[in-house]
Amino acid sequence: MEIGAYSFGDTQLNPDGSQRSTAEAIKNLFDAIVHADTVGLDYFGVGEHHTLSMPASSPGAIIAAAAAATTRIKLGSAASIIGTDDPVRVFQQFATADAISGGGRIEITAGRGSSVETFPLFGFDLNDYDELYAQKLDLLLTLNNSAGENVTWSGTARPSIPELDVVPRPTQGSLPIWIATGGSAPSSARAGRLGLPLAYAIIGGQPHRFAPLAQLYRQSAAQAGHTGDNIKVSVATFGLVAPTKKEAVERLYPGWVNLNIEMGKLRGWPAPQRSSYLAQVDAPNAYFVGHPDDVAERIVALHGHLGHMRHFLQGDHGGLPHEYLMESITLLATEVKPRVERLLAAK
Repeated sequence: MEIGAYSFGDTQLNPDGSQRSTAEAIKNLFDAIVHADTVGLDYFGVGEHHTLSMPASSPGAIIAAAAAATTRIKLGSAASIIGTDDPVRVFQQFATADAISGGGRIEITAGRGSSVETFPLFGFDLNDYDELYAQKLDLLLTLNNSAGENVTWSGTARPSIPELDVVPRPTQGSLPIWIATGGSAPSSARAGRLGLPLAYAIIGGQPHRFAPLAQLYRQSAAQAGHTGDNIKVSVATFGLVAPTKKEAVERLYPGWVNLNIEMGKLRGWPAPQRSSYLAQVDAPNAYFVGHPDDVAERIVALHGHLGHMRHFLQGDHGGLPHEYLMESITLLATEVKPRVERLLAAK
């Protein structure tokens, strides 16, 4: 079981509640990735967002910088919003990061995007949401699966590519490409048919209820003739680790409130209630918040339902103090991971 973290960047807050600079948020994210490598975390994902509070707008650039400053940790997007980006540039950026890393540590997670700020920002029509994703995912896979630099592709979502060179190539020929979904049955089946690994982003409810989706994914893969190590599941959840559960719950809460107020303005959600938050921080619900024992036991319990091979947490949202994130990363690597390994071995 790989244990990791992910972030969209988290802009810090001044004492009066105003936001500090987005540049500081990016530097904090870079520092967190380097720290994660130092303490022994397995994976760090950078998710594409384009807001003042979540400014990690260029995962490829952050990952390339981190690739040069780390030695062991796997790095990937979590996710790249493929429908509104150019898959050629995404592939080139991550292949470049792969070369910088020395090879074998860089991944792409191709997402559709539950937040749609990229559509007006890059001039796309939201009505084309599904078709843009389908075509651009096809192009990304064409690039990745090519035997060499010369690539041919045609479609309507971007200009065709008539036998043109796309460089650089990944050091090992191709990159791991994951499909991201928040719990869609069609997306689960699509990933299985394509023979791609699948990342579930679970931000509410009861994660064990994703078990039928994971089963659908594996059945779809088997029916399409896909077997082997590439058929695997990872899980991304909210979570924060602290020396005690009480500390973890209280540390995450203010940021959760800020995040829900911001998203509520965009999506018409009701005002956040503390009771709703507290309902999610205990098993079997979706927030993996607590002491290392609590978090490890819950990861292993969920593994019994989903059989996932990677679990990674996001704790930095809504202006979480950066030192809380750094401590959570340390505890994930040094306390949660060995506990998970022991519990799984005992099973």
